[in-house]
Amino acid sequence: MTGTISITDWDWFQFLSAQNDLDEVNFWRPADLRRPNLAPGTPFIFKLNADHGGHIVGYGIFARHTIMPMSLVWDAFQRGNGAANFAELHRMLKRIRDAKGKASDPFGNFDIGCLMLSAPVFFDRADWIRPPADWPSTGVMQGKSYDLATGGGARVWEACLALTRSSGLARRESGFAAEPGAPRYGTPSLVAPRLGQGTFRLAVTDAYGRACAVTNEHSLPVLEAAHIRPYADEGPHRVANGLLLRTDIHRLFDKGYVTITPDDMRFVVSRRLKEDYENGTTYYEMNGRVIHLPKAAADLPSREHLEWHARERFRG
Repeated sequence: MTGTISITDWDWFQFLSAQNDLDEVNFWRPADLRRPNLAPGTPFIFKLNADHGGHIVGYGIFARHTIMPMSLVWDAFQRGNGAANFAELHRMLKRIRDAKGKASDPFGNFDIGCLMLSAPVFFDRADWIRPPADWPSTGVMQGKSYDLATGGGARVWEACLALTRSSGLARRESGFAAEPGAPRYGTPSLVAPRLGQGTFRLAVTDAYGRACAVTNEHSLPVLEAAHIRPYADEGPHRVANGLLLRTDIHRLFDKGYVTITPDDMRFVVSRRLKEDYENGTTYYEMNGRVIHLPKAAADLPSREHLEWHARERFRG
């Protein structure tokens, strides 16, 4: 199995290492919009730069990458971005963007790269790990891939897992695998990371091209990632259990006044909307409309979850 060791912002690390209740974090790239060549489940290992000792200080499990406006990223991850509030995150990003000649709108209307990580672990100072011997002592390197089964990569990864087990951080392993019984320790292998709420929100927004599945509305402030089967009713944080909907349609979907047919992906409005509220003209005009779908087959709405919604929520 291959993992990635990446230089980590000191302020980001300092803030997040003091938190103990986060099941996901956003490893942001303020001015780098390139999509990384990483598979979901790849270990993503945090390394400080030489000014702070250059040690390995923690890791997470790569879940997904997206490019989104900073303002939406804050709404989705909040403290998981490594800052206490919007202004502090903006300051951190602006400092780096300024050095690269990139403008930073004060309202956060600028895109940043987001590597969304599940099950983050941060080590105490006494437990920091020596980096691989072949990591350059000079020059600028942001990240490097390592084979985690041999050599320096294996030493680092085994030390990371040993610290996780011995320091009481093993509770984090619940975020390593989405399927029961998936391997967590031992022979290195990729596992499917559990998506958290923040990753779910950005991933659904990305999958639907920042547009409402029903209306094609593109105004991000009124778009929400809706669960087809609610998380509280055992619905997973997976893109296939999500729809990007305008706020009002999301509310109607959750209340069962509208649904999506699993056979032909059409928007259906219940007769109960008119009966209960003596209105609904705007929505009945959209009745029968085929919804806009993600391009990736893995992101398409799950038939199982749509059937659940039609059976358990839709008012018919």
